[in-house]
Amino acid sequence: MTQTIAPRVRMFVLLFLAVAGALLAGAAPASAHAALTGSDPAQGVVVDKAPTQVTLTFSETVSMNDDSLRVLDPKGARVDDGKPSNTSGTSYAVPLHSGLPDGTYTVTYQVVSADSHPVAGAFTFSIGSPSKTSVSVSDQTAGGGIVGWLYGFGRYVSYAGFIVMVGGGAFVLACWQRGTGVRALQRLVVSGWLAMTAATLFLLLLRGSYTRSGKVGDIFDLELLGQVLQTKTGAALVSRLLLLAAAALFIAVLFGAYDKREGEEKRDLTFGLAIGGTVVAAGLAASWAMAEHASTGLQPGIAMPVDVLHLLAVAGWLGGLAALLVALFRAPADRPVEAGAVHRFSQVAFGSVVALVATGVYQSWRQLGSWSAFTETRYGRLLLVKIGLVALLVGIAWISRRWTSRLADTAVAAARAGETEETEEDVREEAPEKERVTAAAGTGDGGAKAASGDSKRATQLARQQAAVDATREKRLRDGDPGRSGLRRSVLAEAVVAVVLLAVTTALTSTEPGRTELEAAAKKTSASSSAGSSSAGASDGTSSALTLDMSFDTGGTDGKGIVSVDLDPAGVGANEMHVYVTRPNGRAFDVPEVKVAFTLESKSIGPLPVSPDHIATGHWAAKGVQIPMAGEWKIAVTVRTSDIDQVTVSKNAQIG
Repeated sequence: MTQTIAPRVRMFVLLFLAVAGALLAGAAPASAHAALTGSDPAQGVVVDKAPTQVTLTFSETVSMNDDSLRVLDPKGARVDDGKPSNTSGTSYAVPLHSGLPDGTYTVTYQVVSADSHPVAGAFTFSIGSPSKTSVSVSDQTAGGGIVGWLYGFGRYVSYAGFIVMVGGGAFVLACWQRGTGVRALQRLVVSGWLAMTAATLFLLLLRGSYTRSGKVGDIFDLELLGQVLQTKTGAALVSRLLLLAAAALFIAVLFGAYDKREGEEKRDLTFGLAIGGTVVAAGLAASWAMAEHASTGLQPGIAMPVDVLHLLAVAGWLGGLAALLVALFRAPADRPVEAGAVHRFSQVAFGSVVALVATGVYQSWRQLGSWSAFTETRYGRLLLVKIGLVALLVGIAWISRRWTSRLADTAVAAARAGETEETEEDVREEAPEKERVTAAAGTGDGGAKAASGDSKRATQLARQQAAVDATREKRLRDGDPGRSGLRRSVLAEAVVAVVLLAVTTALTSTEPGRTELEAAAKKTSASSSAGSSSAGASDGTSSALTLDMSFDTGGTDGKGIVSVDLDPAGVGANEMHVYVTRPNGRAFDVPEVKVAFTLESKSIGPLPVSPDHIATGHWAAKGVQIPMAGEWKIAVTVRTSDIDQVTVSKNAQIG
């Protein structure tokens, strides 16, 4: 009874930790993926005099080149002058040409954050008064296009190769040492090494184009490759290649000399391979930790070792799972995977899951920082999907654990023993007959030839009997319901693991939720402050009205924030600006924006206004007439597709 309850208790403990642990994370300042937190001039502001430079402030330090920060006039001509420079802390400025005429100017930026990910965006500001612009930069996304897709695919393959190589090697060394002679397992581990090596070289070539132009033709640009080698990410990729050379030596020894050793000599070699393999595997995991999310922000000295442990736990669990799957389906009849090996892997997998959950909770605490980030950011939603997949995987693993306890190795051994006894009796019955045949053959002139023929015949019969025995043993083993059920459950685990790896890969290249929410809050605050300042300058007795409203049309890419600026927010003619941004604060275009004013207390309205599109995420209208003072309802209709639209509204005092 106790043995039955214990696995269930373990399963529920893991499920509880996986689902609830990350939700208990408190708010704390962590950092990863740089985000634009401020600019001078601010987004959408109208300034009286042309500025001498444009300054951008990010949430963390970034890397820039000559084309990272550009300022374009209404015709699309570049008006910045010189290379961007770091003015202070996380602020970067680029000088502008003198004597810029009135109109709307577009600022575009593409930088590389401290965690190695490219970040891009754009916004507009105006000198004198807004104007139409020919520049089209609909929320430009860094690392997109075919090069971005190839880079993401390379990251997935490199993770998969690491997991298969490290997990497969650990399974053979720690759980099933007889597996060193199984060709299918050898091919699995070597395939993982080849995949990781090829993916690392591929990423090294793609890196320059991925963080710069995004053009396929720049993949083989040697100048860009040289610049990549001087970056933190380039150094990490080169280090990974060097460690893969050491991993190749480990694999050669594991499936070569190790398989031929016996006794004390094999135990000594096992210890040496365990130490060396752990060092190489930890070094490979560190090549990610030293260049990505864990290397920047809160507690990097703790976060990087935790990240290494997290990757090793993933490899031990999922990579070992892949090796077990191969062993169950492809192991030869004379070397089946024993129940003891499966039990040992079950213990390794349990320890890996505990480490995975513990390190995952810490990483979630760093990257999210608040409960709302789970639902309001892409990172949080992906993390919820990952938690669900981990919980599903733990549930299937529990089923596998139950099948493991039912493996009928003893039945197979008993059947094999019975067959051996029958064979020995058959041999005893046939022996006298063989002796008579041999004696008769020996009396003739061809006695020597008969004896030779009988020897060959006996050898052939022995080989046939061995083949028959192996086939019978495989049939008995395959007919074991415990082993058949274990195969199915392990295969289901492997399918879920493939999806889980894809989600994890997407998470590593997604802006963390905490950074996204902080950037959006700071950007909204800056925009509101800019609107108020602009209004105060234009009218000493009235101030501009700024309203921010969140919307969700329910369709694809249907969430965002719409901001309405009304200046001077008084009776008579007003100038109105409407800005549409994503939840992360980046401007983006929608097919249609309409505004309506209603004074319900006087039954006036709705008075419709259709603003003109000025720039990305920016609409404006002049001469908006407000007939009388009062508390007006300002309704904004946002359409994000042919069928998806929503109307949001707020009340405000005008006049």
